[in-house]
Amino acid sequence: MKRLFVSIVAALAGLAAMAQTSIGVEVHNIVEVGERFNLVFVVEGEQEPSDFTWEAGEDFTVVWGPQKGTSRSVQIINGKTTRSSQTSYTYILQARQAGNFTIQPASAKVKGNAIHSKAVTIQVVSGAQQSQQQPGQGSQAQSQDSGASAAQQDIFMRLTLSRSSVVVGEPVTAVLKIYQRANLVGFENARFPSFKGFWSQEVDTPSNIEFQREQLNGTMYDSAVLRKWVLIPQKAGDQAIEPAEIVCLVNVQRRRSGTGSIFDDFFGSDYTTVRQRVSTKPATLHVSALPAGAPASFGGGVGEFSIQARLSKDSLKTHDAASLVITLSGKGNIALLEAPKVSFPPDFEVYDVKTSVNTDKSGTSGSKTFEYPFIPRSAGEFTLGPVEYGYYDVAKRRYSVATAAALPIKVARSASATTSVPESGSTLVVDRKGVKNLGEDIRFIRTKTTLGTDKGFLVYSRLWWGAIAFLLLAGLGFWLGFRKAAARRADVVGTRGRKATRQALKRLAQAKDFLQKNLYTAFYEELHRSLLGFVGDKLAMDMADLTKDNIEAALVSRGVPETVATDFTALLDACEEARYAPDAGHEAMNEHYEKAVATITAIDASMKKTSSPVGAAMLALLLMLPLGAQAQPLSYPDSLFKAGVEAYTQGDFDQALKDWKDVEATGLMSKELYYNLGNAYFKSGEIAPAILWYERALRLDPSDADVRYNLDFARALTQDKIEEVPEIFFVQWRHALCYLLPSNTWAALCLVFLALAVACALLFLLGSTSGRRRLGFFVGIACLILAFLGWDFAQWQRQEALAQDRAIVMRPVSSVKSSPSDGSAKDLFILHEGTRVRILDNVGGYSQIEIADGRQGWIPSGEIEVI
Repeated sequence: MKRLFVSIVAALAGLAAMAQTSIGVEVHNIVEVGERFNLVFVVEGEQEPSDFTWEAGEDFTVVWGPQKGTSRSVQIINGKTTRSSQTSYTYILQARQAGNFTIQPASAKVKGNAIHSKAVTIQVVSGAQQSQQQPGQGSQAQSQDSGASAAQQDIFMRLTLSRSSVVVGEPVTAVLKIYQRANLVGFENARFPSFKGFWSQEVDTPSNIEFQREQLNGTMYDSAVLRKWVLIPQKAGDQAIEPAEIVCLVNVQRRRSGTGSIFDDFFGSDYTTVRQRVSTKPATLHVSALPAGAPASFGGGVGEFSIQARLSKDSLKTHDAASLVITLSGKGNIALLEAPKVSFPPDFEVYDVKTSVNTDKSGTSGSKTFEYPFIPRSAGEFTLGPVEYGYYDVAKRRYSVATAAALPIKVARSASATTSVPESGSTLVVDRKGVKNLGEDIRFIRTKTTLGTDKGFLVYSRLWWGAIAFLLLAGLGFWLGFRKAAARRADVVGTRGRKATRQALKRLAQAKDFLQKNLYTAFYEELHRSLLGFVGDKLAMDMADLTKDNIEAALVSRGVPETVATDFTALLDACEEARYAPDAGHEAMNEHYEKAVATITAIDASMKKTSSPVGAAMLALLLMLPLGAQAQPLSYPDSLFKAGVEAYTQGDFDQALKDWKDVEATGLMSKELYYNLGNAYFKSGEIAPAILWYERALRLDPSDADVRYNLDFARALTQDKIEEVPEIFFVQWRHALCYLLPSNTWAALCLVFLALAVACALLFLLGSTSGRRRLGFFVGIACLILAFLGWDFAQWQRQEALAQDRAIVMRPVSSVKSSPSDGSAKDLFILHEGTRVRILDNVGGYSQIEIADGRQGWIPSGEIEVI
């Protein structure tokens, strides 16, 4: 165990060391020839690195360095201490010539493991030479008079536009950047343009100003983006953009006082912070008007766009809601696109358009979606579109029209025109032939449930096979154990050996009493009798044969280690000598007593027989069986379920449906949840989903009478009347008996009857009288038959539930075709929502189905939902 712990600690230490796999590199990506710049290598971890090396090569001159810096930190959080270290190696380099050069990798060691940095490529450009004094350079900077601020060419702002000439509505990107070669330490009092005459949107507002090296007009600067906008001009003409202004805080070198005092350098500072106001130059954008001749479908788009249209559902009932969704995608003034003009049929009631915009970081590419909610008030087949959208194509400099294809939509007559779903307390009236009154209303919901995941079926599970194996092995083990117990009772010698240790411990207890009373002779006599009695009983030897040589040989032959046998005979010698020798003291007596106890224990452990293989197998099987753990209460799903119950009770069926669907979305299930979902859909007037969820609840428990009642009630409201092919009478009996109990209950009963059959078999084999054996035989046969029936019903329900060949028609009207295609196939018959079908095959988005009367055909797979 100790070695294992050490190995684990060593492995963790190795992993921690391997975590420091690289060295960070900090350097400018672009520098000027002759410019002095910093190169910093950084190593972070728990320990400092050693043996750091780096070669500059011939492309750079090392002006100064390396300078090593180390920082350490200690954090204590909840009693846990975390230490970290950061070590940096700083060089000041100078580039010798222009070009792209590679900084070679540096190397170091951490805990004996080598780590390396990555090779970094930097660009060296030609430019004005500038003297830069780096920290720690060692040389003294010359005194200079910088005046009250940095030079104007050392810090300035620029507002750049992506285009200088556009048309009305064409997007322009404006970028505000600051350039500096001074010691800039902060900003204040920023004032940005208001962009009058433009629609503007900020697309980049950095919270942290990050400077990058940039060469401008042959000079190297540190530049940073302050703001980025998308501008869309709203009118023609030269549109002026007012300057942006900001106050920069700059550290500048002060003028030397010239006193020559030795205290100037000690108490004084060579730098001071000054405020310098920086502004951009006014910018002008030339905006041209859009040309004449815009199409009637023009919606203000300038750029390049495409259009797509779709329906939320293309087949629905009258008075049902649906949506036409149009998406404009492309590049241009996405945010300002107007909704396309759509012509709806006269009997369609259209509501306010819903709009959503999705653009990328530039703000000029993306999509804009328009949703047109509508409700058809009359049945029939209609066409929406085609939908056109005109825009000005900037690349082609002319108007273009994007077109979305026409969308067909089928509207069936609402079920409310022929069927009325009864309210609570009213009488059901169904206006179709062959449907009778079944009652006033569906049965009420379940108010309590136990939510859980799909644990499957007990039959054929690992627990099932493990339980069967356990019962058979337990019966076999009991039978073998009974026979072994009878044999042990008949074995007198074995009984004497098994009781040897117990008798020896009793005698040793008497010897311990003499030891505590310090009775020297009595102690050793009793100890001697205990040892001889133990070995005589254990080895089944007569007192005449208990010589030291015989004892030692017999112990070794019975598997006792030779050292233990020698210790035992040595104890006998010590007891015999002590009986006739002078008193050796209490410590010697105590030592002999403890050695006797240890030796007897060692002999007993060596000679103890191994446990029964049947018992070991049974124990292993028990350990392999999964233990059922009670699930913790699921407070959130349970609360949603209860909220749905309260909403349903108060008549808010939509809210109840939402709550229960949220519970179902968590992956939990129960027959009560599915049953309640069916009730909520039914009360909301959606018969097909109600039937679907009733079927799913019945799949979990085929014996539930309430689910069957509500399912029959909902089926009576469907439009399709199909005469089912009758089953053979004994199949009907089998179904009726099978669905009296759930599958898992039948499986559990099967195991119970199997256990009784095993018990009867034991009674038949071990019974002491012929009457008991006959009873065990006949009752065992009956239990086996009942166990077989339980297995048959359990696996039948399992097979029915796992079959993915039952589905419900979810579309109001579905045409069943002769083949899986739209072109050449003929319509065979029509099915309506809520009808149950059996799936025979699936081909290319179509499913071959069979209805209850035996007719078959092909239907689009999207129009049915598998139970």
